[in-house]
Amino acid sequence: MSQKAFTGLIIALVAVILAWGSLFVISERERAVQLRFGQVVRDSIPPGLHVKIPVIDKVKVFDGRLQTLDVPSERFLTLEQKAVIVDSYIKWRIHDVYDFYRATAGDVFRASNLLAQRAESSMRNQFGNLTLNEVVSGQRDEMIEALTKSLNDVAQKELGVSVMDVRIKRIDLPPQVSDSVFERMSSEREKEAQDYRSRGQEMAEGIMANADREKRVVLADAYRQSEMIRGDGDAKSADIYAKAYQQDPEFYAFYRSLQAYRESFGESGDIMLIEPKGEFFRYFNHDK
Repeated sequence: MSQKAFTGLIIALVAVILAWGSLFVISERERAVQLRFGQVVRDSIPPGLHVKIPVIDKVKVFDGRLQTLDVPSERFLTLEQKAVIVDSYIKWRIHDVYDFYRATAGDVFRASNLLAQRAESSMRNQFGNLTLNEVVSGQRDEMIEALTKSLNDVAQKELGVSVMDVRIKRIDLPPQVSDSVFERMSSEREKEAQDYRSRGQEMAEGIMANADREKRVVLADAYRQSEMIRGDGDAKSADIYAKAYQQDPEFYAFYRSLQAYRESFGESGDIMLIEPKGEFFRYFNHDK
């Protein structure tokens, strides 16, 4: 290889190295700033192929996608000075890459710590304005909305990031508070249960009294109807007997005497001390 060809090869190789060092690509999911001697000369670089000065310029690339920050559990006081332990997380992403780099030097770990500190301060203020009942009730959604807005305003201004959402995973009471609350809730539920039992017993007694009254009414009405039916039967029976007696009084008297004999001498060994010529034995006499 001649000296001229070798020199050309070296020049071409240096040109390739310089071209490679002067080009960089930013994807859709990335954010970047261009630095020159440590100073930002270009921020909010759009996605695509870009050019920089080799060796002199450096490019800092950051993840522009949605990030999740698990906030460590914190102890807050409510409006009535009741302690609660809150476990939460934050969804955030880079809003202004220049402000983000200026506040954190591009360190995501530092950005997470700073954001967690702002979140702790905002949550402390929000929980301090609500009672314990409001914290665990439907007003939690309003609190989360206000917390997200206030934290987003602070994060955009100070850290260059946008807080997309704040969610509370769990709210616990300290053990000593939890025990007292459980005992109070247990006594309240026991009182409520006793009230339900008393009402149920009162209703049961009322139902039993009403049923007993209806029973007496039904029995009295049935007895009345039975007595009426029995009276009608006795009346009809007496009428039939009367008509039969009127048709043949002698036969009726004889029939009644036979019934009396049967009832009087129904058992063996019965003894009666009666005048044989009395009226009772008149059908035993041959002359009758």
